[in-house]
Amino acid sequence: MTTKPIKRICVAGAGTIGSLFAGHLESVAVSTVLVRRQEHADQLNKMGLRVSGKTNRQAKVLASTSPADLGDVDLVIIATKASAVAETARTMTGHFPNALVMTVQNGLGCEDIVAKHGDWPIISAVTFMSGNRHSDVHVEYELDTATWMGPWAKGRATYEQVQQVAALVTASGLKAQAFPDLLPAQWSKLIFNATVNSVAAITDLPHVRAFAERGALTDLGHLVHAMMDEGKCVAAALGIKLFEDPWEMNVEATSHGQTGNEDYAHAPSMLEDVRAHRPTEIDWITGSIVRAAREAKVPVPISETLYRLVKAREASWKINKQIIERVTK
Repeated sequence: MTTKPIKRICVAGAGTIGSLFAGHLESVAVSTVLVRRQEHADQLNKMGLRVSGKTNRQAKVLASTSPADLGDVDLVIIATKASAVAETARTMTGHFPNALVMTVQNGLGCEDIVAKHGDWPIISAVTFMSGNRHSDVHVEYELDTATWMGPWAKGRATYEQVQQVAALVTASGLKAQAFPDLLPAQWSKLIFNATVNSVAAITDLPHVRAFAERGALTDLGHLVHAMMDEGKCVAAALGIKLFEDPWEMNVEATSHGQTGNEDYAHAPSMLEDVRAHRPTEIDWITGSIVRAAREAKVPVPISETLYRLVKAREASWKINKQIIERVTK
């Protein structure tokens, strides 16, 4: 399959990651944005999208709540949370017939959902970049690490197409790496993400040095290391040779840029969700490892425990609210 030039792109979901993609890719392609709220679309159309931090730019984008308003595009990047992929893909049904579609979610399984709504060539991707969303029209680019991408194993996207998208992303000022087989890299990120997000959600700690410390009996790094070992055992049972060691990724991330002041440590997305009393992506991230472990008959008691604790924390918001309402009546 020959590749065609990517001249027009659509980013579905303009949270932090989606805004970083849209704000940068506008410099190398016509950039459109599919959002959920009309107010959000209006603001983007009126004011554009500002990116500050690692890069500084003001991007002009076309935004809408309807794919029909955005015309045909060559590439769609679905950058919503995993829990919103089904609704986003449903909205895209019957639109963007000539597009490549790239999923950029935490966890596993979003590609299967997208494939139910259209016969698009699908690229799987995971990203390590992060930022701080200040408003609907301003995102701060904080962590300038790469997005890893490869052809979805069940789909028809080619490695050549993946390389083309990676080159476009790189040309825009972001970092990207193409893989002929993303699974080893995807599982490295999955294990890292499942552990760091789950522990952060339970402890209310951002990703600080404590996650890598194992000197004393009470140090948090023991839990992190043991949970990552469980994930590595599941990957091994599935025949997946990891691209990077999740523990080494954790050590590097917690030591990079640390000067003794933890105020600037990265808050994982699940911690942000817990603090805001929003549903987390635990089912897609840690839940994916737990389900894979059961299929492979690999015991993962720590992963199961953290999974249940985060689910219990989600349930507590509704239960506690009901208790308070009964008491105050």
